[in-house]
Amino acid sequence: MNIRFFKMHGTGNDFLMIENWAKNIRLGTETIARLCDRHFGIGADGLILIEKSDSADFQMKYYNSDGKEGSMCGNGGRCSIAFAANLGLITNKTTFLAADGLHQGEIAGGENPVWMVKLKMSDVDLPVENKQGFVLNTGSPHLVVFCDDNSKTDVFALGRKIRFSDDFRETGINVNFVTVQSDHIHVRTYERGVEQETLSCGTGVTASAIVSAMQFPQFDNRVNIQTKGGNLSVEFVKEKDKITNVWLEGPATLVFSGEIQI
Repeated sequence: MNIRFFKMHGTGNDFLMIENWAKNIRLGTETIARLCDRHFGIGADGLILIEKSDSADFQMKYYNSDGKEGSMCGNGGRCSIAFAANLGLITNKTTFLAADGLHQGEIAGGENPVWMVKLKMSDVDLPVENKQGFVLNTGSPHLVVFCDDNSKTDVFALGRKIRFSDDFRETGINVNFVTVQSDHIHVRTYERGVEQETLSCGTGVTASAIVSAMQFPQFDNRVNIQTKGGNLSVEFVKEKDKITNVWLEGPATLVFSGEIQI
């Protein structure tokens, strides 16, 4: 069976995008992991199926590179919006279903192959501080750790140690190492499911932006973020017991398309 795929990335966080409107493509865990393998497959941080939905413009089904279905993926959501627009399924504004519920999105600018995409994230409970950092869920669970210079941090070794520690081993957690600058933050993320540092993580930069705005006075309701793969921004409203109206914005890029036999 031949499958047509599109390779996209959101600030270096890359995905295999497959249109499955008829829901006739069924991929097992091993197959997805092989397709995402950078040596024996196409290579990606994850795989996304775009499927028909009865309650929204489309549904995004996201799988981590280990082949297991994942929780919400922010950069994957932004790529899904651009991909759906490229397929002609939506125009500039949309609603779609993801693992954590209904999302809004829009094409804020650009055109094929690079779109600027805004994605509305779910409301977020206030961060909880523990001995290692700040824990919060932005569609996926995250730990935010501040450090003076994350360019010197061994993100893989330290992130993996925390992710598989007694506190988080059962369900795992994504670990963000954040360095605060005068007008932006720099974020590096170890992602569960990928089990590596990725060049960018949408839900991770969202978590990092929220915690940074609550800890550092130079940030208000908008935080600019630098990652290894590019720049993003997060806007939100801080309420008494919740973070609302959360929007993640940045580029989504089409790299190439092709067919592969499975």
